Amino acid sequence: MTTTTTGTRPAQAVGTAHTRVEGPDKVTGAARYAGEIPFTELAHGWLVLSTITRGRIRSVEDAAVLEMPGVLTVLHHGNAPRVDTGYTGMMGMSPDPTIAVFQHDRVPHAGWPVALVVAETSEQAREAAEALVVHYEEEPHNVTFSGEHPDAYPAPGVGGPGVTEKGDLAAELAASAVVLDAEYTTPEEHHNPMEPHAATAHWDGGRLEVVDSNQGTLWVANELANLFSLDPASVRVRSEHVGGGFGSKGVRAHQVAAVMAATVLARPVRVVMTRRQMFSLAGYRSPTTQRVRLGADAEGRLRALEHDCLSLTSTVHEFVEAGAGPARVMYDAPAHRTANRLVRLDVPSPTFMRAPGEAPGSFALESAVDELAEKCGIDPIELRLRNEPAAGPVSGLPFSTRNLPACFREGARRFGWADRDPRPGVRRDGRWLLGTGTAAASFFVGAMPSTAAATAEADGTFTVRINASDIGTGARTALTLIAADALQVPTDRVRVRIGDSDFGPAMIAGGSMGTRSWAWAVTAAADALRERVALSDGIPPEGITVRSDTTDAVGALAQKERHSFGAQFAEVAVDVATGEVRVRRMLGIFAAGRIINPLTARGQLTGGMIWGISMALHEEAIRDEGTGALYGADLAGYHVATNADVPLIEADWVDDPDPDDPVGIKGIGEVGIVGVAAAIANAVWHATGVRHRSLPIRPDRVLTAGPHA
Repeated sequence: MTTTTTGTRPAQAVGTAHTRVEGPDKVTGAARYAGEIPFTELAHGWLVLSTITRGRIRSVEDAAVLEMPGVLTVLHHGNAPRVDTGYTGMMGMSPDPTIAVFQHDRVPHAGWPVALVVAETSEQAREAAEALVVHYEEEPHNVTFSGEHPDAYPAPGVGGPGVTEKGDLAAELAASAVVLDAEYTTPEEHHNPMEPHAATAHWDGGRLEVVDSNQGTLWVANELANLFSLDPASVRVRSEHVGGGFGSKGVRAHQVAAVMAATVLARPVRVVMTRRQMFSLAGYRSPTTQRVRLGADAEGRLRALEHDCLSLTSTVHEFVEAGAGPARVMYDAPAHRTANRLVRLDVPSPTFMRAPGEAPGSFALESAVDELAEKCGIDPIELRLRNEPAAGPVSGLPFSTRNLPACFREGARRFGWADRDPRPGVRRDGRWLLGTGTAAASFFVGAMPSTAAATAEADGTFTVRINASDIGTGARTALTLIAADALQVPTDRVRVRIGDSDFGPAMIAGGSMGTRSWAWAVTAAADALRERVALSDGIPPEGITVRSDTTDAVGALAQKERHSFGAQFAEVAVDVATGEVRVRRMLGIFAAGRIINPLTARGQLTGGMIWGISMALHEEAIRDEGTGALYGADLAGYHVATNADVPLIEADWVDDPDPDDPVGIKGIGEVGIVGVAAAIANAVWHATGVRHRSLPIRPDRVLTAGPHA
């Protein structure tokens, strides 16, 4: 069959609403997730976690457990295969030693993996794991996090250096007409994707194959190859459908344990984390204590800005929650200082969680800017517009685009901001005090080198293969639209295959860089294939495959500040008799590049905004200082926003294509949550006249916050 792309060009797919291409499979159950895929002779592993917070394992009493029905083996530090951690992992980071399970007798935090029980069925494995007796030598621990910790130190992270500074901060603060000095705190928060972390490992003809739920198959494959000293070509990881990730689904203990067990038993082994285990093993957002100092002239223009963020990390791995990062982008001043600092405690390792750094950092910074506007007697939007920087406040680089003012103007118009009485506590609806608030949002935009392949098939369709990961964002659908436009064919003639490390290098689903990076590679491959097919006039093109690699193109990008921006608006109602806070409506207007699929994009943005409501009013993991473990490590004890908490919520965008991207994409996965908590906190102040500088804004905090307007 001869396939051509000549003739009438189909209507452009990019920019039109399109339901998910895998939607029918998901709603009918045809889509299989990592914990559901059948294997012959599948065995089941169950992780056993430490019951102490710090110390040593004296013994693992496995003899009785090995006699239990169906039990095949018990792996622990005395008998598990050895692994190598002396390598550099993704983004130049050393691997978290938590993934090197069963390598020594040390216990550095509560919930440390101490054994894996493998049995014929999941039920047998669980029963045996619960019967396993482990003896410990317990040592004193410290899990207490505070802003005055004496062992805190500056630490660089993915977000840049530990400290940035310019100008004379003390002099500019002294010369300022208005000064704000405030401390803000955010609690420990957890990802909790609906699909638990699951992995099945097996050996097939000398090749390790892993079916997993992850945010990047090649990432996991490379880490496993390094850990087990394997040729990377001998490791294949597949992850076709993923039920949420949010930064938590990288390389974790369960994958490594599954590979160990599959190696020892020479049969497939599946390990699935329980919800409670995810609270110890899947990472989380560190609590923060942030001090913000702002100095401004009488017109509200900043003369001094200082943002210091302290977060915690484990004693075995350094991860920085870079909360001071937003200040390096959002506002400039003659004196400008930011610092991200860490303290090591006997706690599990934190990790990336939706909008890492920006989510907690924006709460502090955007709350402080609102407080400064109040002190100056200037409208909070106007004050922000007066402090729009001409270039990156720290980098000095030009912005690729910065349409934040357009977001604020459009949002103010649609939200009815002009009718707002700036005085707090003057609006009522029966027993409710009403208030409105706003905040700015931003998130870094990047692109990483990726490869893709496009093939012309015999039936006139096209197959695109790229090692992307769709963690619920609709990436598979977005790439279908992008490929169809590049090939100049209808979307029903394009099949996109993803989630297989054999497809070659590609960016992970993270940092709001996935779709941008993948789209670049898909566009390059599809463009080249379209030209090849056109040149093969009269020759059956089936089997023609074109591959792309964007390494050189991404490397040639000019140095600029690239970010998605947004303006968040919230209206709240506060019952000062009960302390209840209800968000009545929210609006987010974003400048996030070219929107590929408005249907899934709006879902991403509103999903982030809903998570912001959860962050502002509900989410808080409490660690028991005596045991070092969490209270209520489940979805009964850890509160999240549910349907009853979600108000009228709208997300929209302004025109904002990135001129340096072939598809004009920026990123939307993270920017939706940024600024929401601050907008709600600012609205609570407007309703009550009381500032809340600690999240979440619980009813008891409202009741004990002091007199209300």
